[in-house]
Amino acid sequence: MAEPPAAWSAFIVRWGRLSPNARATVLVLVGSVFFALNDTVVKVLGLTQHPVQMGFFRYVFGFLFLLPTFLRHSLDTYATRRLPIHLGRAVIAGLGQVGLYYAVIHMYLADVTAIAFSRPLFLTVLAVLFLGEVVNGRRWSATAVGFVGVLIMVRPGSHGLDWTALIAVGSSCLFAIGLLLVRYMARTEPAHRILFYYHVGSAAVMLGPALWFWTDPTPAEWGMLFLVSAFTTLGMVCFVRGFMMGEASIVGPMEYVRLVYAALLGYFLFAEVPDIWTGIGALVIIAATITIARLEARDARRKGVNYRASVG
Repeated sequence: MAEPPAAWSAFIVRWGRLSPNARATVLVLVGSVFFALNDTVVKVLGLTQHPVQMGFFRYVFGFLFLLPTFLRHSLDTYATRRLPIHLGRAVIAGLGQVGLYYAVIHMYLADVTAIAFSRPLFLTVLAVLFLGEVVNGRRWSATAVGFVGVLIMVRPGSHGLDWTALIAVGSSCLFAIGLLLVRYMARTEPAHRILFYYHVGSAAVMLGPALWFWTDPTPAEWGMLFLVSAFTTLGMVCFVRGFMMGEASIVGPMEYVRLVYAALLGYFLFAEVPDIWTGIGALVIIAATITIARLEARDARRKGVNYRASVG
């Protein structure tokens, strides 16, 4: 067997010398690049392809990327008593994905990215309502402040309702519901089973609407459809491994660098210049979500729990 290149061997040695938090930080930063590139491709592809069609192929190609992982598990491990919940999550997350694509196509990349950071705010409220989780006053205060940041970005009273921005907010809420269902199912369902039903279910749900809005992709568009799924899958892998490896209170804030990537890509590729309210609203949302993450980590340490953030 041929020896690996010396440069690669040296990289592996240096990588192994880094602390878990340092490696996790690098993974989250790299994952953020993939997500920002994904949004850029979606924005270009959205000029000719419907968001539903993009969503369908995102799950089909995503399933193919994960097929080697699925095949490593025996068929009996995919038997489940929670099929309705799996399918419900597929519908909810699929709608959220299509709404996100629509928002990316019609809004500035920085605006959509900042609104997407509101997901933990919805997750806090939903966890209290449906999982019976106890939230202290500080987390409620941080959540309330975060929603003020969302209102600053949407600005419902400035020029009437911005329906595209509301779709972006609604997508964040739908993704939060999907994450809540993952948190609930994780008590009995292994990760590969959750991923399997997520991709198969979402692709099945979107097949009919995708055929309704179907436009034959050109060779270049096939390539971009592949990239959308590839960037999403790679970003998710980096985030999952990063948050599993490092402390969420340290690694989590690194995700917000994605906003910088989005702003730079939007400016240089699409001549997008977000206004001051985008910056103010984004800062409020980020401050609130970082506070929530740190409070969750502190509470988990007090209970003796090895806290890790949820990624989905």
